[in-house]
Amino acid sequence: MTLATHEVFNQSTPLVDVNLYSGNRALRDALRFNHPGFDERRFVALGAELGSAAMQTHARLANAFAPQLKSYDRFGRRVDQVEFHPSYHALMSAALRHRLHGSPWVEGSGSHVERAAAFLLFTGLEPSVMCPVSMTYAVTPALRANPMLHAVWGPKVAATEYDERFVPFGEKRAVTLGMGMTEKQGGSDVRANTTRAEFDGDDAWGRRYRITGHKWFLSAPMCDAFLVLAYAGEALSCFLLPRWLPGGTVNAMRIERLKHKLGNQANASSEVEFEGAMAWLVGEEGRGVPQILAMGAMTRLDCALGTAGLMRQALALALHHCGERQAFGKRLVEQPMMKNVLADLALEAEAATALTLRLARAVDRSEHGLDPDGHEAQIRRVLTPIAKFWICKRGSHFAQEAMECLGGNGYVEEQGEGVMARIYREMPVNSIWEGAGNIIALDLLRALRSGPVADALAKELGPVRGAHRLLDRAIAQVVASLDGATEEAQARRLSRDTALVLQAALLRQHATDTVFEAFCASRLDDAADVFGALAAGCDLDAIIARAQPH
Repeated sequence: MTLATHEVFNQSTPLVDVNLYSGNRALRDALRFNHPGFDERRFVALGAELGSAAMQTHARLANAFAPQLKSYDRFGRRVDQVEFHPSYHALMSAALRHRLHGSPWVEGSGSHVERAAAFLLFTGLEPSVMCPVSMTYAVTPALRANPMLHAVWGPKVAATEYDERFVPFGEKRAVTLGMGMTEKQGGSDVRANTTRAEFDGDDAWGRRYRITGHKWFLSAPMCDAFLVLAYAGEALSCFLLPRWLPGGTVNAMRIERLKHKLGNQANASSEVEFEGAMAWLVGEEGRGVPQILAMGAMTRLDCALGTAGLMRQALALALHHCGERQAFGKRLVEQPMMKNVLADLALEAEAATALTLRLARAVDRSEHGLDPDGHEAQIRRVLTPIAKFWICKRGSHFAQEAMECLGGNGYVEEQGEGVMARIYREMPVNSIWEGAGNIIALDLLRALRSGPVADALAKELGPVRGAHRLLDRAIAQVVASLDGATEEAQARRLSRDTALVLQAALLRQHATDTVFEAFCASRLDDAADVFGALAAGCDLDAIIARAQPH
């Protein structure tokens, strides 16, 4: 007879079969504020699907069984294909079905805000597959610069029926797009690139070139085409490089290896060589850098959205665990210090959600011609680096604190079942991808020279003046710093200070008084250097109750 050596008790249950939207009050309020006419039924259905046990299993399997590079077939032919676990394709299918890729560019007003909210929710389930989805979203408007390419590729970029097959473009139901910009010697300094483009003639897709060179990071190499940078003459230009050529042959793009990364395991990031690969000019020759910057602005939005989504899911896991786990005679959520930590994390997650949805509204209104005085375009320009810098910079710190709430259980991977560990490993990529902290802070300084930024921010902050003495003081300090004279060494400080002021202003407009007051006291008065240091007098119970995932 086998004797039971112990009985398992005082362990929290898995957080499954919960509605990720219905339980996210911060997102619901931010969505109503930024897009009052949205169809909530869509988000209730999406939240239920993303929180289901079935979808969480797909997320686990897609990460546990990483993509595999297949360079050759069994007969020795070079094939350069990446194989994914079926769960990866199930997740991609859901992302396209819910219109997270190119669809907002062909939809009406509010589509970018709804897409942002859905992207945030989906990232809480699984962030790795969002890489090709995000790139497809960002690359789509660039195709307009070549009307011939846009007419052919545009409809399939916006199509919602995911097609995983590695087949010619004409046979695909829908396509995804990627980007190849950085090279090993340059990184963010794309002007150090060495890849060359030689003119090869004109055809139905426009001006055709032969690309020779390499890319050090080319994520999602099984996308159907990529926007790549190469020198045509003395200046960088932007080209669309498809995996398959119009005649039905595979293009000369060689996948050298897949990156072995800290996180982002379900996504294949690769190093590639172009050996006279065919590509078509997108836009004017020599205008590659401005085009890349425009695409980067869109992916930077997604970096901030993705981090906000991961923050929310990490918070939900911490709240769920602490609500069920007991220590020293009480549930963890009832312990005073843990209560302070959880409430502080809730403030951070809600502020991140508020700032990213406001940026999405600026994108939506400026793209749909709903910006008669140019205010939204100006706010979009300045909010992009601010949101990307501060939210992504807080992500890793946030995930570490949330992991500590689970103790050793949070540190355990357990073949992908340890969701908190997966979130922790994922956080740094959003801070690094599309420009690490210094690059983003420099972009804010460029934004300050792009127009009347101080006036735009003053207008943006007008509705909350007089709402709180600490906020009024912080607004005055930030506006005084936005004169374009900020030294480069102080750009990070300016990014942080402006982000905090904007987050506080947004929380005043669509969060509770309790959340707003606690945020001002902890971020604008005290230093936000450690979670769990909210001052006495903050209504911790009310903040935690608002953040509960169910």
